[in-house]
Amino acid sequence: MHPNTFLAALCATGLGVAFARPTSLDARQSIEKPAPRQGHGRHRRTSAIQRREVPQEHSHEIFITVVNEFLKKNNPDNIQDAIFALLGNAAASQGLGNIADPDCLQLATADRAFTNAKAENDIDGMTAALIYRGLERNTGSVGLASTACTSITAVNPEIGAISQHQDPASQGAAAINKAIALEIAFQISTIGGDPFDALDSGTFQPGQIGDPTARGNTCNTLDDEFGCIFSQGLIVEDATEDEVTAFVASRAGGGGNGGNGGGNGGGNGGGNGGGNGGATTTSAAGTTTTTAATTTTNAATTTTTDAATTTTTDAAVTTTTTTAATTTTAPPPAATGKVNLGQCRDPRVFFAPNLDGRREAFAFAPRDKSSFDHGADETLKTITDFICQQLNDRCRAPKITVDICKVAAAAASRLNGQAAADVFNAAFGL
Repeated sequence: MHPNTFLAALCATGLGVAFARPTSLDARQSIEKPAPRQGHGRHRRTSAIQRREVPQEHSHEIFITVVNEFLKKNNPDNIQDAIFALLGNAAASQGLGNIADPDCLQLATADRAFTNAKAENDIDGMTAALIYRGLERNTGSVGLASTACTSITAVNPEIGAISQHQDPASQGAAAINKAIALEIAFQISTIGGDPFDALDSGTFQPGQIGDPTARGNTCNTLDDEFGCIFSQGLIVEDATEDEVTAFVASRAGGGGNGGNGGGNGGGNGGGNGGGNGGATTTSAAGTTTTTAATTTTNAATTTTTDAATTTTTDAAVTTTTTTAATTTTAPPPAATGKVNLGQCRDPRVFFAPNLDGRREAFAFAPRDKSSFDHGADETLKTITDFICQQLNDRCRAPKITVDICKVAAAAASRLNGQAAADVFNAAFGL
């Protein structure tokens, strides 16, 4: 693995911080690390933050430092420190400033830092804000997913397109986190940064469900200027560099921030072009806007029938589709899984031709029509929004299941076809 360019760029701009994703720990140790700028960094954290409050709060320290650097340049929401957004809600509430929803503090912090960095045309600052937005947020136990932000819309669509990594032991985390990392890579590419830097948003190996310490496989070293997840070699990168390259290439030719489901980016595009100096993250009262339209796994999908087929290749994704609309595909049998689905059985979707008599070659539909009675639709978001709502209203599933559904839907919303269905379905562990 080759080092990314983040360290060199930061040193060149004199930010007073250093970081790299080296080929080995020896390479990291050979890098000179200048002292943090006075007024920023770990050494001036408020004493209200307890060291072991949440185990991995400082694991990606370099990005917290840079985000704080830009946050403090113009901070109309009075956000206290970037570290608060990575804590659980009780601790995060100490640093909210004018942000009312602790589940949205990470988005608001990243959005403000990105706005300020963009005003200075600082690619490194914008890159750090994008990565910070995707960092895992702490939850109360191993395997517990964090809640999606729904009350705030990001000013910058690049930030709005990203959600936070999920606990690696939570349902569907591998697929969701990979999608998030790839989306970060694409967004970094749109601002002229190095897409490989997105791999530094990765989290730890999955912990043991039921761990009474709630620490999992984490670290929290306060005197590590890079972040202990890097210096101790604990980071799990969600994708390979080849996957990043292929994904960015495929997205670059396919429509930018809008994506395939809209996600959060659709409502944010207007805010990005305004004055960066005064732009403020806004509340989306009365709406249900998900914060993270994330991206994809490098899935190769093949669908064959007895009819003639044609094959098209876009970057690393290969799809075979039928040219004759004569074959119907029945959904796979429903399954019972470990996620608490309340009174329902199977929230997954399938992707097939000629559903419900539709003329479109392929569409999405719920697998379990008895619990999720919705017709087929070409747009996955239409189906997943319905399923997540039904999990709450009809199935009486617990809130964590509904949150998992929303995060999975956001992750799938930037994909197409079977790859999108696979990412959504993986979240339920069925």
